[in-house]
Amino acid sequence: MNGRPFGRDTARLVTFSDGVFAISITLLVLEIKPPGDNGDLLHGLLDLWPSYLAYALTFLFIGQVWANHHVMFDHIRGANRGVLLLNTLLLMVVAFLPFATSVLAGAFRDGDGERTAVVFYGIAFAVTALTFNGVWGYARRHRLVSESLGPAGAVAIARRFRLALAWLGLGALIGLALPVLGVIVIAAFNAFYWLPIAGESPSP
Repeated sequence: MNGRPFGRDTARLVTFSDGVFAISITLLVLEIKPPGDNGDLLHGLLDLWPSYLAYALTFLFIGQVWANHHVMFDHIRGANRGVLLLNTLLLMVVAFLPFATSVLAGAFRDGDGERTAVVFYGIAFAVTALTFNGVWGYARRHRLVSESLGPAGAVAIARRFRLALAWLGLGALIGLALPVLGVIVIAAFNAFYWLPIAGESPSP
């Protein structure tokens, strides 16, 4: 397919998305509240370790969603109403992640409700992956993906995105029984998804 399908460029969509990613990732630090008692400030700061951990996990998650969003829109050459809607749903979930992060940190800090918090956190991540898959799947079905990517590259990207959904769903399920292990599975996901996707670069 030559040119821009439906004549609509994706530049404004990507710029708007970048803004939402930037705001969401910045809001994470606002969920870390300073200790209330400065009399034992060091102890109070150390007690905030769940907030630091949840902050780091979600910051890296939103960061790799942003990076893979750019990979995806390097290959999506046009956006119709369907792409705009699905991308908006993706951004809606991303903007929700600071709240899920606060829930996770609060549960581990208080030592109560960890299972529910990890499942809630994992589901928030999994829904992010679901909407991400929705954008890519819709673009492929409606022939909005540049042919320069090639079938092998398109399949490799789709396979990586689908794996994300399964991986995060598994993390949520494991968290239901073993909260700490569930968090470890999600952390491993973050590390893996910073790796490049085989075939993601368009053919020359």
